[in-house]
Amino acid sequence: MKNLVIRLLANAVALAIATWAIGGITLEGATTGRRILTLLVVAAIFGVVNAFVKPILQLLSCVFIALTLGLFLFVINAAMLLLTSWITGKLDVQFHVDGFWSALLGSLIITVVGILLNVVLPEKAEIK
Repeated sequence: MKNLVIRLLANAVALAIATWAIGGITLEGATTGRRILTLLVVAAIFGVVNAFVKPILQLLSCVFIALTLGLFLFVINAAMLLLTSWITGKLDVQFHVDGFWSALLGSLIITVVGILLNVVLPEKAEIK
């Protein structure tokens, strides 16, 4: 449970950085508290999308991933960000990605921040 919360917060930080850095990714909220809550909801949705949809897309596109030496994974990550934006739109959460190029740049930032956070954060808690 602790790792789930840490991963949720890590996703929220990565999404916040992407929102700050990319003009085509917007997060709306009147107050700072409202924005943080929205980021946590978006991070949870993004985590669920990455847990269930992303592996299926990776399996279906493994030939393209191999042919592009893994660069197609960024396209899949961009698709996951666009899907998250679509789902949040249906749930009336104030998070929006304007298009593919914004999603691609956002996925690059989220990937880099995720890699950095994975270096710092343990994968599994040790049982003592």
